[in-house]
Amino acid sequence: MTELERRYRWLLRAYPPGYRADYEDELLDVLLATAGPGQARPPLREVRALLVGGIKARVIAAAQGPAWMDGLHLTVTVLSVLQLGVLIPYAGTIPLWVALSALALLAVLRGRMWAALPLVAATGLKVVGVTYGEPWLDGTLLPVFPDRLWQAPALYGTGGPIAPSISYLVLFFCLAVLAIRGRPSRRRSWWWLLALPLVAGADPAWLDIAEGTSSSITRVGLEAALLAGAAYAGHLTGDARWAVAAGVCLVPATAVLAENVELASRQGVAHAALLILLTATAAAVPFRARRRILL
Repeated sequence: MTELERRYRWLLRAYPPGYRADYEDELLDVLLATAGPGQARPPLREVRALLVGGIKARVIAAAQGPAWMDGLHLTVTVLSVLQLGVLIPYAGTIPLWVALSALALLAVLRGRMWAALPLVAATGLKVVGVTYGEPWLDGTLLPVFPDRLWQAPALYGTGGPIAPSISYLVLFFCLAVLAIRGRPSRRRSWWWLLALPLVAGADPAWLDIAEGTSSSITRVGLEAALLAGAAYAGHLTGDARWAVAAGVCLVPATAVLAENVELASRQGVAHAALLILLTATAAAVPFRARRRILL
């Protein structure tokens, strides 16, 4: 295998496995046939075209099965990542609950909704107890402070108990619907785990947004990227599964703003407005795309 062929094969990994199984050899033959003598690197235009084409192929391949069920599965994936990220800085004090939250995320990624349901119920009950100042389910002394490596307030020491409760209730309800439905859910990519360090340490009450901390900026950037990706996917396929996920995830976010509206800064309000705008866009573009396809 030449260096050029090795690089092309690496770029073709942007496409989903099924697509590569059907077309990789054919694409590779065309790319190598058009290469110049002694060429060792793909031109930038081909790199860009292959990466963009791979993303489009993966989005189209993802638009399979009932949209609302897959949208709910996306919802529980996002919420599970966010909720585990909140708990990570406190792993030294509450290792059991961080471990249960991590197991719940792994169960969600593997499509095991019945396995995730009791884990989320137990972790959610513990979190609600923390927000109300009650050591429910174990003898954890409150408040719960972060480990030495983290600069963060006490666990749920800012904001109130309503928004965390709603977040876990939404997650539990979506899991229950998927579990009772009885149909197997698809497995999610392990790439979702890379979002954990990006959201760990961020204030769930959004009060750190005004300070412009690195964790808050990273989280806002990740949220914007995911919602923009949902809008793009809906535009490309005319499928509403990403709109379902964005709309349901907006419920806990709205609860955070409503509960902390008296303490909200201009940056916090702008953050909420951005989420609402991007969610509305993600909800609208599938219908416009569907009309375009029909016409």
